[in-house]
Amino acid sequence: MKNFAFTKINYILIAISVLLIIVGFALMAGSSTTNEFNPDVFSFRRITLAPIVCMTGFFGMIIAIMYKKK
Repeated sequence: MKNFAFTKINYILIAISVLLIIVGFALMAGSSTTNEFNPDVFSFRRITLAPIVCMTGFFGMIIAIMYKKK
């Protein structure tokens, strides 16, 4: 029973990665106004910061899955 694929640290890293992905998508979210042009669509937070946070979470997920204790 001790031959599990993941250890406790793997699950912690996976949880952190999922949190980063959720935060990144929350940063991309914006107002639901469709009546007029909103220049906030092109803000630094939505165009640059949110994708970087999401990609960090996705790469963290890969590292969390492949991590092996020595």
